[in-house]
Amino acid sequence: MDLESPAPESTEHAATTRSLARAFQILRVLALGQEHGMRLIDVVRHTGLSRPTVHRLLRALGDENAVEQDPATRRYRVGADISMLALARPSRSPLRKLAEPHLQFLSDALGDTAFITVRHGRDSVCLGRQLGSFPIKVMSIDIGTRRPLGVGVAGVVLLCAMADEEVDDLLGLDRARLDACNLTRDEIKARVSTAQALGYAYAEHGVTQGTAALSVPVRGASGDIVAALSVAAVASHLPPGKVPEAATILAEQAALITKRLLALGA
Repeated sequence: MDLESPAPESTEHAATTRSLARAFQILRVLALGQEHGMRLIDVVRHTGLSRPTVHRLLRALGDENAVEQDPATRRYRVGADISMLALARPSRSPLRKLAEPHLQFLSDALGDTAFITVRHGRDSVCLGRQLGSFPIKVMSIDIGTRRPLGVGVAGVVLLCAMADEEVDDLLGLDRARLDACNLTRDEIKARVSTAQALGYAYAEHGVTQGTAALSVPVRGASGDIVAALSVAAVASHLPPGKVPEAATILAEQAALITKRLLALGA
């Protein structure tokens, strides 16, 4: 008997684990596309998996209603069953409800769209949004919008909570997705360093063309960063000269959210 050969059960277990990991990787990528969906080639590019592997897993996920395909555009989206399963845990997002009055305050005070964003694995996810009164509104980020950490100011702020080695590892794992966003590891690390020094992240040229964005950290009971509080505007309404004042207003609301989290013991 060859003692170095893996047992059949061990090999089967490894294959199952790998397939599950890849399936969830694909679901997270599809979440980036939201209602618009993602083409097969885009899923391949974001995951770094082979086209046959992605196609096979999409078909399997589709059989379980975890993925659906638009018959007209052929684009893939997260399926209805995933949304229904999430309804079983409504208490998992108390921060969303808690942040609502503060998002309203920011949208009233600044006139622009305000967001609360949290980390989920290697992604930033928009948990709440409030539109402002300024005639031109930035609506490119919806509740549930998911981006790789480091893409966008909220993702930069969330990376500020992590040790340098952890940031390196995470960005290395997300290399294919960052390439798809035309971003390098060094660019993101430079943005994180700047945000750590300033206490906020600012992008004069946002992810969406013609916009600018600003984000500050929201801290939990132990002082760790649990969310990012952000505002996005047309670039002319959030120029560099306005950033210090806007950052102060954001930081004040972030501190109030922290205070409410402490009262809840969260």
